[in-house]
Amino acid sequence: MRVLVGCATSCVALRAFLDRGHDAWQCDILPADEPTNRHIQDDIRNVLDWGWDLLIVSNPPCTRLCNSGVRWLKTPPPGRTHDEMWAELDAGAALFSDCLNAPIPRVAVENPVMHGHARERVRNWIKPQIVQPWWFGDPFFKATGLYRRGLPPLHPTDRLTPPEPGTSEHKSWSMVHRAPPGADRWKIRSKTFPGMAAAWADQWGGQIDEVAA
Repeated sequence: MRVLVGCATSCVALRAFLDRGHDAWQCDILPADEPTNRHIQDDIRNVLDWGWDLLIVSNPPCTRLCNSGVRWLKTPPPGRTHDEMWAELDAGAALFSDCLNAPIPRVAVENPVMHGHARERVRNWIKPQIVQPWWFGDPFFKATGLYRRGLPPLHPTDRLTPPEPGTSEHKSWSMVHRAPPGADRWKIRSKTFPGMAAAWADQWGGQIDEVAA
């Protein structure tokens, strides 16, 4: 199966599909985090029509699309304007729309829960499946929306027991939400978890022989 993992630099999902025998590639405007000859450094929209069987868009830019960022549309951060915030929302929704509606039979776009302004701007918006990393053996909290087309729901594979609120372990599980401001904050918040990536590859990768047939 020809698989494209879009908006990704970590190679986590890429390795999951390669390990299962798929012809997998990764694409992002930034270089890969580690050496690989399977990374396409380009705008994902330039490669969507290359004959893929499955598209996984792991972390498209979501700052203006997700619920946690809707406040900036009303009160922009210092040094920014309302027009800039809404322009970034339009750009983010356009990229999300192009991925969701790509000419590929099986598509899953990962994104946090969207606010209403974002949903209105996404072409053919569909209700996402909400999952958590700890459903797949990764000890972290992060409500993640999977916008699926041509794919079944993702089933939990290793559901952990969440720690009690107020404990140090609970704080550790909340690392994604507690990331301090800084140059790498976006990367921490857009982390691809290996357990979830393995579930994508196992459950959505299908059988290579079936695709070849």
